[in-house]
Amino acid sequence: SEGDFERYGLRRKLRRGAVPSRFPPSGQRAAEPRPPPDAPRHQQQPPAAGRCGPAHRRRTVPSILRELAEKRQLPEEIVSLLQAQFPDLPREVHSWRQMADYSPEMRQFACLLHLYHIKAYDYLRKILPLPHPYSLTNWLSNNDTTAGFSSDIFLRLQEKVEGGDQAYRYCAVLVQDMSLQKQQEWDPQTKRLTGFVDLGAGTLDADEAPLASDVIILMAVGISSPWTAPLGYFFVNSTSGHFLAQLLRQASNKLNNIGIVVLAVTSGASARGAETARALGIRIDPKRIQCTFQHPPGSAHSIAYFFDVCHALQLIRNALQCFQKVEWLGDSMWWQHVVELAALREQRVLEPCSPESGRAGSKGRYHLKVNLATLLFSEGVAEALEHLQKLGLASFQNCSGTVKFVRLMSSLCDVFYGRGPYGKEPLLAGNYTKISNLFDEAKSFFVNLTDSVGRCIIKSRRRLGFLSFLLNAESFKWLSSNSTCLEGIPSHHLHTHAFSLDPLEQFLRTLQQASGSSGSPTCSVFQAAYRKLLASCSLAPGSPHSSGSASPWDISLSRRRDLTLGSIRAQYHPAPGRTLAPEYPYSAGLLLPSSALSNALTDLSLYAQSLTCTAGWVAEQLALDLQCEACLASLFEADESRLRCRSVLYIKKLGGVSLPSASVHHITSISEQVLNWYGKVGGANKNTKLWHLSLEQKVFQELLEENPLFPTLTNHLFEGELSINNHYTFLVKEITRCYLNIRTNPAQQLNLKYPCGRHGLKRLKGKHLFPSPLGSCQSS
Repeated sequence: SEGDFERYGLRRKLRRGAVPSRFPPSGQRAAEPRPPPDAPRHQQQPPAAGRCGPAHRRRTVPSILRELAEKRQLPEEIVSLLQAQFPDLPREVHSWRQMADYSPEMRQFACLLHLYHIKAYDYLRKILPLPHPYSLTNWLSNNDTTAGFSSDIFLRLQEKVEGGDQAYRYCAVLVQDMSLQKQQEWDPQTKRLTGFVDLGAGTLDADEAPLASDVIILMAVGISSPWTAPLGYFFVNSTSGHFLAQLLRQASNKLNNIGIVVLAVTSGASARGAETARALGIRIDPKRIQCTFQHPPGSAHSIAYFFDVCHALQLIRNALQCFQKVEWLGDSMWWQHVVELAALREQRVLEPCSPESGRAGSKGRYHLKVNLATLLFSEGVAEALEHLQKLGLASFQNCSGTVKFVRLMSSLCDVFYGRGPYGKEPLLAGNYTKISNLFDEAKSFFVNLTDSVGRCIIKSRRRLGFLSFLLNAESFKWLSSNSTCLEGIPSHHLHTHAFSLDPLEQFLRTLQQASGSSGSPTCSVFQAAYRKLLASCSLAPGSPHSSGSASPWDISLSRRRDLTLGSIRAQYHPAPGRTLAPEYPYSAGLLLPSSALSNALTDLSLYAQSLTCTAGWVAEQLALDLQCEACLASLFEADESRLRCRSVLYIKKLGGVSLPSASVHHITSISEQVLNWYGKVGGANKNTKLWHLSLEQKVFQELLEENPLFPTLTNHLFEGELSINNHYTFLVKEITRCYLNIRTNPAQQLNLKYPCGRHGLKRLKGKHLFPSPLGSCQSS
C-alpha cells in the first residue's frame, strides 16, 4: 500500500520493516518437509525464527488476549470490546496465517489494538501476521468527512509541497479533545447506527460497545506562515495519554509521507497532556528536562513538545490563589494585591497637585477607574500596582515583589504570543539573546519558589503550570538552535503562536456555532458541522475556516477572558446584575421622535446633557463585555493631566456618570440625528430587525464623511493582521446598536421613569454640554 513507501519528491522508497498487505495463497507456498511421526526428536526441525512452537500453535486469539489482561498488560475493557466487536475473527492462530488478505474486521482489530495499547500490539505481531504500524496509517484515513484522517486534506497539502511552496514544508501539530453528548442515532443515508466509537477504520457498533463521549481533533499549523489544516477527528469513549501519543505519531507519519516535516506538537497543560508527553518520552523534571522525542523511534529526527500557554497560565493563577503568598530569594508575591486591584473598580483619589499646575500645596480630586479588561499577567497590572503604591493606598504597600512576579510572567507571555519588544521576530540574534536571558531568569525564579511554610512549589501538587513554562522554554531554545538548518525558511520568521492551541480552539468554537447547539453536540451533529467547515477550507494563510476574521491576538484574548481583572473581581465580588441607579437621568431630555412639538420645546442644555449621559451609559455597558484593554480605555474621556495608562484610568464625571470619549459621543450624536431624520418616516414597522439594520447603515454612511474616530487606537489597530472586522469596526457597530436600542426601547433598556421637574445635574463646563453635531472628533 502507499503507506509502506517513503516519498521524496518523485522518488519512492520502500519503508524498512514494511509487511505486504496481501499474502500468497497457502497452496502456492513451498511445502516444507515434515518428518514422520515416529522420527527421533533430534531429526524434527525446530520452529522457525519469529514463529511459535507446537505448544503455542494450540493457543487461540481470545486466550492470548485474556492472558494479557490477567498480566495487566492490556486493559480489561479493551479485551471485552475486542471480543464483543470481532466474534467472527478466526480463533486459531494458524488460521490467521492462511488469510490471503486483511479483511475489514482484521483492519479494525489491528488499528484498535495498536492505538490503545502499542506494547500488546507488538507482542501479538510476534504471533499473528499483523502489519507494521506504518501500514495502519492508511487504514485510519477516509476520503469522505467520516472519522479518521482526512485524505482530501493530506492530498491538498501534498500538492502545496510538490508545487514548491516553502511555507508548507514545516508545521506544528495540535491535539485537543471536545466532549460529546452520548446518543445513539439512525443514519438513513448510510443505514447504520451512529454514536459509537470510530477511529477511522470503521464504527465499533456492537451491542456491548460503548457510545462515544469525546472527539479528538488534530490540526496542522504553519510555523513560518499562518496556515491551518484540520487533519481529522476520532470518536472515543475514553482518552489516555498513550492513545493521544499514538495519534500524534500516526499524524506525523502521514505528514512526513507527503513531504511536510513536523517540528513540534502541542497539547493542553493537563493531566492527560502530561501523560501524553511522558508516553512520547518527554521528561519534565526541572533538573533534567527532555523537551524532544525521536520520530520515527530510533531516527535522527526529533520533535519538540509544548504545553498550551493559556492552560499553563490558568494553572499558575490557581496555584497563586491556593498559596496566597509565594516567596523566592527574599521577595514575596501576595495574591491579595491582585484581588484588591480588581476590587478597586472606581474610587476618588486625592493627590497633591504638581508644581507645574501653579497650585502647589493644594490637592486635586480625581476619579480613578480600573480597566477590568486588563490581563492578570501583563505589564498593565504591574504598572497599576506601582502607581497605586505611589499614591499611598494602604492596600498596595509592599507590593514590589508582586510587581516583579507579574512583570516576569508578562515578559514570558509576550515571547510565546509573539508580542512585545522582541516577540514578533524572536529568533533574531539580538532578540534571542534577550529571550535566553529571560528564560534563565524564569528558571531560577520558579525553582526557588516556596510557599509560606517553605515548601518548594516546583515539587508540590501545584507544579504543572510552572513546569509547563520551563518545558516550553527548553523547546523554544531547541527550535532556535535547529532552525538554521530549515531549508528555504528564514530562521527569524517562525511564528511562536503556532505552538499554542489558539487556532484549534477557535476552530472548535466555529464548529460549535456551525452545529447550532450551545451544549455538547452528538456525533451526527458534529459530523455535519465538520463537513460544512471542511468544504470551506482553503488552506490559505488566514483562511476563514479556522479563525474567522479574528486575528491571532483576538483569539488568545477570548481564550484568556478568565485571566482578566474583571474575572477576578467576579470571583470575589459577584455583581448582582446590570441595573441602573434611579438617579441617573439618562432619558430626561431624549424625547421620542414622534413627539415633534416636545422636541422643539426642549431645553437645549438639558438635551445636550442628557445625550452626554446616555453616551456615557453606553460606554459603561460596553465596558462590561469588552476583552481588549486598549479599546476599553478609548471609551471614556481621560483626564489629560493624569497618568496615561490603560489599566488605571483617570476619567471625568458628570452627575455621577462617566463622561464618554469624544469618539463615543460623536457616534451617539450621529445616531441621534439619523434617528430624528429617518425615524419619522411612516409605513415601516419600527420594531423589526430590518428597520434597526437600516438605521445602522445610515449611521455608518454619515460617519464615513467624518474625521477618523478613536485616534488613540491608530497603532493598536495595526498590531495584528488586517481584517474587516477589526476592533475599530466592532466599536462603531456596538456603540451604534446599543444607543439605538436605548432610544427605540427606553423602558426596556433603561428601566427608568421620566423624571418630573428639574433634574439634579450640575452644569459642567466643556465640549460635552453643547456638542456640534457635525464637528470634528477630538482625541480621547
